[in-house]
Amino acid sequence: MSDSNNKLPWGDRTMGKKGFALIFGFAAAMLALAGGIIWYAANNQPEDVAEVTPAAGETGESGETAVTVPATPPPLAPLPAMNFPPDNPYSEAKVELGRMLFFDTRLSGDGSLSCNSCHPTSDGSWAVSSPISFGYPGSTHWRNASTIINSGFYTKVNWDGGARSLEKQANGAWGGAVAGNMDSALAEERLALIPGYLELFKEVYGTDYPTWNQALMAVATFERTIVSQNVPFDAYLNGDENAISAEAVAGYELFTGQANCIACHNGALISDDSFHITGVPEAPQFRDSALNQITFRYEQWIKGVTEEDYNTAVADFGLYYVTKIEADRGAFHTPSLRDTCYTSPYMHNGVFSTLEEVVAFYNEGGGNVPNKDPQLQPLNLTAGEQASLVTFLNSLCGDKIIMDAPELPDYAPWDMSEALLSDQ
Repeated sequence: MSDSNNKLPWGDRTMGKKGFALIFGFAAAMLALAGGIIWYAANNQPEDVAEVTPAAGETGESGETAVTVPATPPPLAPLPAMNFPPDNPYSEAKVELGRMLFFDTRLSGDGSLSCNSCHPTSDGSWAVSSPISFGYPGSTHWRNASTIINSGFYTKVNWDGGARSLEKQANGAWGGAVAGNMDSALAEERLALIPGYLELFKEVYGTDYPTWNQALMAVATFERTIVSQNVPFDAYLNGDENAISAEAVAGYELFTGQANCIACHNGALISDDSFHITGVPEAPQFRDSALNQITFRYEQWIKGVTEEDYNTAVADFGLYYVTKIEADRGAFHTPSLRDTCYTSPYMHNGVFSTLEEVVAFYNEGGGNVPNKDPQLQPLNLTAGEQASLVTFLNSLCGDKIIMDAPELPDYAPWDMSEALLSDQ
């Protein structure tokens, strides 16, 4: 970001109407806490507290000690069946409801955006192809949109791990100021005036009035059904030696051997579901665009950084926003490499356009930043070896998951005649 003299002084952010509103809001939140706990239990809300693993050797705010990296990472394997949370079990009717909500723009503040806007299903990517995802009209987002494919296998969602579940992620996407910017109460009023949704919510949940929480649960259930299909490498692991090419096999051997990609990209998901500092280059948008800088500064403020960080930050701090542990600055969640050939550009800020660029970055040992993961070292791979790695990565791509938008139910005005008669 540019070093501008137009920075809003930190003191101005903590005083005046906004500062008073924050203090008043904090007091109100404390008064509402007990009632919120009761409401949570009554409505069976999925657990939504951010839970992340602190950096090695550190202790989180809750006293949790980091889990050390295993000496031998789990081998690559085919994906297992999806597990659905016990507090949000699977049903076909819930999936269908979630599918409709995924495409419904009425769950954004101005009615222009849906989940599908940033996670399009029409090209098989389930992630918009711009380096930085676009945001709510008049704003922009600040990170690359992650694909929905296989996201139900993660225990931590978002690049910084700030969401513990797909339910929580959907809450942030629909309600976030630079995303859907939707108020939950307004969303419920809209859903209540759509007779088709009233019937579906009644079928799924047995209630007469749709709630925000129920909508979150439905869309998360739908997203958990979006899983890689017919992956050549899985067929190879299952014994079909002809499922992938000889070059892909050579890339697999490099992946698990000399290149040591498996240190972070392992298991069935081909992700350790953890966080690493790799030194990804800064995104140019945050130096050249005032609109991007507005969002960047807003994110510093809303995530509770220090005054010094607010005034000087020029790069995304990643996991640090969640843990507030210094060693976590610049650490980001390890994405799955499944179906990655469909989801360019890459990294949390979309700074790399191709898999070839990603492989070249890691061949150089990543970036030059403090606290970089010590597992990242120059690989000294030849051009041919790098090409083999890319061929292997392409073998992790299954059939494109294409989905058309469903027909959505219409609004219908509430019949106020009975209410008017009761007032007479």
